[in-house]
Amino acid sequence: MKKPSVLPGFGLTLGFTLVYLTLIILLPLAGLVWRSAAIGPDAFWAIASDERTLRALQVSFGTSLVAALVNVVFGTILAWVLVRYRFPGRRIIDAIVDLPFALPTAVAGIALTTLYAPNGPIGGLLKPLGIQVGYTPLGIIVALIFIGLPFVVRTVQPVMEEIDREVEEAAATLGAGRRQTIARVLLPALTPAILTGFALAFARAVGEYGSVIFIAGNIPYVSEIAPLLIVIRLEEFNYGGAAATGTIMLLLSFVMLLVINLIQAWSRRRYGYGA
Repeated sequence: MKKPSVLPGFGLTLGFTLVYLTLIILLPLAGLVWRSAAIGPDAFWAIASDERTLRALQVSFGTSLVAALVNVVFGTILAWVLVRYRFPGRRIIDAIVDLPFALPTAVAGIALTTLYAPNGPIGGLLKPLGIQVGYTPLGIIVALIFIGLPFVVRTVQPVMEEIDREVEEAAATLGAGRRQTIARVLLPALTPAILTGFALAFARAVGEYGSVIFIAGNIPYVSEIAPLLIVIRLEEFNYGGAAATGTIMLLLSFVMLLVINLIQAWSRRRYGYGA
């Protein structure tokens, strides 16, 4: 006799989950792959090896990686400040962190371009120093940092709130210095959350379009991102080329996120947190 489950309704909820994921995620992705496969392997390889495609992918994934790494560092620090300290204006800062979620990306792009353009308030100050942010890959990184920061903060913050301060006090009584406590007590506990925040920020940055096209300058082979190249090929009615470029982005993103998830799973087994 089959033993009843502790949680009822498993079969129904599992079926609903699989149907929902199939309709919302798997079918559109399968359609993308099918459309790119329809152009044939030779045409697909020609698009994949095209210099403009390769350069656009390099810009998209390179800037996304840099932006996600920056967000990991400063997002973790910001989460630490919000969790461990009480100061006037803390709730305001906590609310400001979520603004990139609510702000339309096009508005964010226009605002960042106004600030960092060579004739803007910040861009004008950097120009005499030989630093140009607007209309360069550096501008893309700035935009991606802006839209990706909340993913890291909101992922790390709840985990950091669950870490009991008594653990740090116990480490201090055993003779551990501040750096040892951070390296051996806090970071192992936060590593899975940090990796999750990194993955979310990176995935969001790779597909970002609205906030980037204004500040990037969209110069082919220099500051043209892959999502913009897809839009350009759609406007040229080159649907197969657009689908092929999207499929390449899908494959690269899947591989990188898979590696991140494997590292995250290893860290959980290694340090015993979040298992």
